[in-house]
Amino acid sequence: MTEKVIEDASSTTASGGRFAAGEDPSKREQILDGAWRMFKQKGFDAASMNDITREAGVSKGTIYVYFANKEELFAALIDRHRSEFADSMRDILAGTEEVRDGLRQFGTAFANRLVCTDMIPAMRSLLGVIDRMPKLSRRFFSSAPNNIRIVLEEFIRHHIENGSLQVDDVELAARQFIELSTGTFFKYRLFGELEGPVPDEELERVISSAIRVFMAAYGTKAA
Repeated sequence: MTEKVIEDASSTTASGGRFAAGEDPSKREQILDGAWRMFKQKGFDAASMNDITREAGVSKGTIYVYFANKEELFAALIDRHRSEFADSMRDILAGTEEVRDGLRQFGTAFANRLVCTDMIPAMRSLLGVIDRMPKLSRRFFSSAPNNIRIVLEEFIRHHIENGSLQVDDVELAARQFIELSTGTFFKYRLFGELEGPVPDEELERVISSAIRVFMAAYGTKAA
């Protein structure tokens, strides 16, 4: 099947109609997948829009309908990584009732996600262009609904309301728990000192200690 046929087929809706230019979600994801493979292979600077076009299997005209330039593509990838990460963590916390259980689930899943997925390669790519494109860095850490810290803040506020936690500065408390539970693993992985998943015993030791410290600072007698 030629590229033209593939693109025509993917732009057809289930009802037999056609997506407007730049509005086919599957085509957009196809481009993002190709861009991410190329960024991981070559790095942001070395990867060209022509490289991404070939890797994604679309025409140059198609890619520019969806993304104006390479920077916009990279920004969209950051947003996608953040959204997927935040949604998965929100689902995990939604299935917990006791504050300690939620913190354990959050810390464990967060640490594993950091070291076993594309999150660290994405951060490395971001660090390579941060001086030239500081807005991308701010986008990665912005306090948007799909920021992982915001997800934890929502959980903390819920347990303030039910009397399990007493916290004056929720944003600070969320940052503290993230650092307590994942800071060492994150830095080891970022700088290549950790390959593969965190050993279960070490992960349990660190997460349990993080929960004890957090609850000593913010837990109530009811908890």
